[in-house]
Amino acid sequence: MLKTLLLLPLFGAALISLLPSRRVDLLRYLASIVAALTMLCAFLMLLDFDTASSAIQFFETRPWNPRVGSSLALGVDGISMAMLLLATVLCFVAILSSTAVRNGAKLHFSLILVLETSLLVVFAARDWSLFYVAWELTLIPLFFLIDRLGGANRHRAALNFVLYTLGGSVFMLIALLLLYDVAPEHSFAMADMAAGSAQLPERTQILVFLGLLLGFGVKMPIVPLHGWLPLAHVEATSPISILLSGILLKMGAYGLIRAAWTLPAAVQALQDWLALLALVSIVYGAVLAWRQTDLKAMIAYSSISHMGIVLLGIAALNEAGLNGAVTQMVAHGLAGGLLFLLIGLLYERTHRRDLAAYGSLNRIAPRFALFIVLTLLASVGLPGSAGFIAELQVLIGAYGRWGGWLVVVSIGVLISAAYALRAIRCLSTGPERPFGGAAAGVATFADLNRAETATAGLLAAGIVIIGFYPAPLLGLMASSVARLAQQFGA
Repeated sequence: MLKTLLLLPLFGAALISLLPSRRVDLLRYLASIVAALTMLCAFLMLLDFDTASSAIQFFETRPWNPRVGSSLALGVDGISMAMLLLATVLCFVAILSSTAVRNGAKLHFSLILVLETSLLVVFAARDWSLFYVAWELTLIPLFFLIDRLGGANRHRAALNFVLYTLGGSVFMLIALLLLYDVAPEHSFAMADMAAGSAQLPERTQILVFLGLLLGFGVKMPIVPLHGWLPLAHVEATSPISILLSGILLKMGAYGLIRAAWTLPAAVQALQDWLALLALVSIVYGAVLAWRQTDLKAMIAYSSISHMGIVLLGIAALNEAGLNGAVTQMVAHGLAGGLLFLLIGLLYERTHRRDLAAYGSLNRIAPRFALFIVLTLLASVGLPGSAGFIAELQVLIGAYGRWGGWLVVVSIGVLISAAYALRAIRCLSTGPERPFGGAAAGVATFADLNRAETATAGLLAAGIVIIGFYPAPLLGLMASSVARLAQQFGA
C-alpha cells in the first residue's frame, strides 16, 4: 500500500507526459483522478494504521547502495501519517483549483504530481540518504513551476528559492555525513544514526544539530532564514502557493522533529535558544503581515508567525508542546491552503490583490465572504477551529518550561488578530468596488461556483472538524509523540 501511494503520482505524471498539450481539460481530469486515487490510498492506509503502537508501520527496506550503507527504507509512524494525509489532500486541492491554467498545463500538472511523490517520500523515508535525495528532488519541479508559470518576477523568485534551500542543504548534508561516520557499520538508517549520535560529545552533537537546523530552518522558515518566502508566494500561481504554504513549510518542521529524535542531547542544550527564535518569528512575522496591503504577501508573512508556533511547540520537548506543534502543522496547512485558494480565485476574477480594491463581498459574493471570514478567524486561533486546539497545546507545553515569558506570544496573537480583522473589514464591509470598468454597486465578478465551493468546503470542513473534535488526530500521533517526549524525560 505504501509503495502504491508513493508511485501512483509518478505513474500519473508519466501518463500526462504522453498526452497532447492542447487537450487541457483532459490533462486536468486525469491529474485530478490520479490525485484523488492517491488521497484515497492514504486514507485506506489510515484504516490499517495501529494508533496504539509507536513502532514504524508498513516498514520495508531494500538495499540501495550497500557499499555506503544506504537503503530504500520506508515506513510511517503517527507523525508522518498525519503529514502524508495532509500532503495528499492539498495536492488534490491544488490540482482541482488549477482551472485557470491553460498555457503550460501539461508541464503544470505533471510537475505537481512529481512534486507529490517527492513530498510523500520525504515523509515516509526511514533512511537519511533517501530523505535527503527526496528533499532535494522537491526543488526541481518547484523551480520550474515558479520560473515557467509564475508572475512578472518569477525568475528572481525561483532563483531565490533554490539558492536559499540549496544553501541550507549544504549544511544539512555535512551534518548527516558527520552522523554517518559514527553510525554502527556506517549506515544511513535513521535508527542507526540516532544510536551512533549518542557516542558523540555534547558539543559535537550541538554542531551537528545546528547544521540540520540551518537546512530545515530555511524551509520552515525561521527568522532570519525567511528571505525567499514572500517573493516566492507572490510570484507563484495560486495552486503552487497552496502547496508552498500548506505542505512545503511543513517539510522543514517535520525534518526538525526527526533531527530532535536523532540528537536529543543537542536539542535539550539549545532548548532556550530555539524558544527565542520561535518568539522572534511569531512577533516579527505578525508585524510584517500587519504592514502588508497585498493579500498574498500578508498571508505569506503570516506563515512565518504560524510556523513560529510550531517551533515553540517543538522546543518545549514535552507531550503537550509536541502534540501542539504537529496539530499546528496540520491546522496551518489547511488554513493557509484555503486562504491561498480563495485569494487566487479572487485574483482570477479581478486581477487585483490589494486590500483597498475590495468591499462588501458579503453582498456581491457571499460564499467568498463566508469562507474568507471563517479562514481568517481560524488562522488566528478562533475557538472551534483547528488552530485554537494547536495553539492551546503549545501554550500549555511551553508554559511549563518558560512560564511568564510566553507573554511575548500574546503580542504576536494580538497583532495577528489586528491584521485578520482589518482584512475582514476591508473585504466584507465598505462600499462595493467596481471591476473591469463597471459601475460601483454592480456585482462584476462571479461568486464561487459549485466545484470551487466544494473544494473550499473540503479544507474548511477539516478546520472545523479538528476544532470541534480533535480526538482522532491527537489519537493518531499520541503514541509516536509520547515515545519522542520520553527521550527528553518528559
